[in-house]
Amino acid sequence: MLAAAAQENHLVDLGSKASRESLAKMIARLFDHWGLSKSDQCALLGLAPTSRMTLTRYRKGSPLENSVDLIGRVGHLLGIHKALRIMFPHNRDLVYTWVTAPNATFTGKPPLEIMRSGYEGLLAIRRYLDFECDR
Repeated sequence: MLAAAAQENHLVDLGSKASRESLAKMIARLFDHWGLSKSDQCALLGLAPTSRMTLTRYRKGSPLENSVDLIGRVGHLLGIHKALRIMFPHNRDLVYTWVTAPNATFTGKPPLEIMRSGYEGLLAIRRYLDFECDR
């Protein structure tokens, strides 16, 4: 969606309800592919662990809240997924398990553990993957 809009030289308004609805659906699908628990999903989105109803609303088509923090987190999560697809174009299983698998680069921790530590953790994993893609 975002790539198509960029190709048509249109700016995507991430504050629009339609864009935030689309982002909510995308992130729900990504979390399903990654096999994340509700508490992990809440942590990655910067939500309280008790915000499971918010996740349910997003799955049912409600737009993401119009929050710079939340939309930024979703952007980084989707960027992480994109980088993994670039790095492992022929191994869909690895694309979807990389986040939760122990990783020697991170002293045996799964990247999810770093990502759960907050916005900076998301940025650290995103930067690492972006660097690896550019090698």
